Amino acid sequence: ADAPESKFTDFLCEPSLEYEQYRRRAVRDTKEFMNFVHSQLDKFKTKKPTEEVINYVKEESISHGHAILADLQQMKENDGYENWRSQEAESLSGLVQKRLADLQNPSDCQTAKKLLCNLNKGCGYGCQIHHAVYCFITAYGSQRTLILKSSGWRYNKKGFEEVFLPLSQTCNSAEGTSKSNWPGSDSVQVVEMPIIDSVNPRPAYLPPAIPQDLAHRIQRLHGDPIVWWIGQFIKYMLRPQSHLKEMLDSTEKSLGLVHPVVGVHVRRTDKVGTEAAFHSVQEYMALVDRWYNLYELTHTIDKRRVYVASDDPKVLGECRKLFPEYEFLGDPDISKSAAVHSRYSDSSLRGVIQDIHMLSLSDHLVCTFSSQVCRIAYEIMQTLHPDAADRFNSLDDIFYYGGQSEHQQEVIYPHARQNSGELDLEVGDVIGVAGNHWDGFNKGRNHRTNRVGLYPEYKTKEKLKIVKFPLT
Repeated sequence: ADAPESKFTDFLCEPSLEYEQYRRRAVRDTKEFMNFVHSQLDKFKTKKPTEEVINYVKEESISHGHAILADLQQMKENDGYENWRSQEAESLSGLVQKRLADLQNPSDCQTAKKLLCNLNKGCGYGCQIHHAVYCFITAYGSQRTLILKSSGWRYNKKGFEEVFLPLSQTCNSAEGTSKSNWPGSDSVQVVEMPIIDSVNPRPAYLPPAIPQDLAHRIQRLHGDPIVWWIGQFIKYMLRPQSHLKEMLDSTEKSLGLVHPVVGVHVRRTDKVGTEAAFHSVQEYMALVDRWYNLYELTHTIDKRRVYVASDDPKVLGECRKLFPEYEFLGDPDISKSAAVHSRYSDSSLRGVIQDIHMLSLSDHLVCTFSSQVCRIAYEIMQTLHPDAADRFNSLDDIFYYGGQSEHQQEVIYPHARQNSGELDLEVGDVIGVAGNHWDGFNKGRNHRTNRVGLYPEYKTKEKLKIVKFPLT
């Protein structure tokens, strides 16, 4: 069992000179940032600012913020724990992957308890993969071997196993002595899952739940524990067949993947205007610029590179025309295959897998988290680094898992609302999070008052849903 949580950790005998210097610099730069903002706002009281002055204050504020972030990154790199983070990430992932492999490979398939899941949910690739992951998490929580029914899959008629490795080497049969729909009972051998939208009763271990026995280790390692946990199921599920791995390796070489590179996913076709708003190329690239400006404070690079994925083949050309100082990587043929009329073809499947792979390999991701494709790339990214929680900018939603239980935060500092659109907060209040406006405010519902409104996120902390999962 893991050690109980503590306010303290085992410290090195002494800090490095570099660590102490960056720590002091972070304090200094934070104070100077506050001085700058306070001073500039005071000036606005006596003289109405021009657009030029406003732009200056905005740019200087970003520069101040970047300096602080650079200080904090340098603190992390000099704190003496980088080797521990890498080793712990490998150890923790290895433990979960072994548990999943043991669950999926029972010694006797004829008597094993099974959870049957139909991959062919009526939606796109990202949505279907997330549906399968929801089934996989439920299988883990109920200690049943997941049987993925994928024959006639709309993306590949031969099934999931034509593209990815089978989930089991010993048990792929859905047969059993007894069957029922969810929730079934312990005495039923085969239980079939509905789609997450209609599951009833809802399993306690659905996202954003994380397992109690690993919660301490996951929280210590990773900035967004639920994303790490989901990423482990994605890691096991999307192990490529040899032909797919060769194609992905070839894609990296043919596109000339070199780091650093920012991955940009521009969603344009079927969901714009319904599930997502339209965002111009300039909006994405403003965030790319911002990331490179921060990165170049501590790194020297030869070229700013961007990998562009989109369901609109015109986007890549638009990027190259508007931002000639950047090197853009991408394949217009993939964009064409992602168009609505050809989306459920073999070439479309290869294209979306290629895009997700390349996006996950990027150093930073700029996208809209309303897109399942972007969220899968982000989830996979977590499996490639000890902690990649902050390696993204989303132009719309915060990260979420479709059909998840409520995402909650707990208030750590009080807040008196400044207008009718804000919430009053008391320490200990629980907030059901609806979204982040990326302006310093979240939107949510205060469980104490039952009011919905805006609140400053910095006055809260994450309230994790920690659930006792059965141990394998």
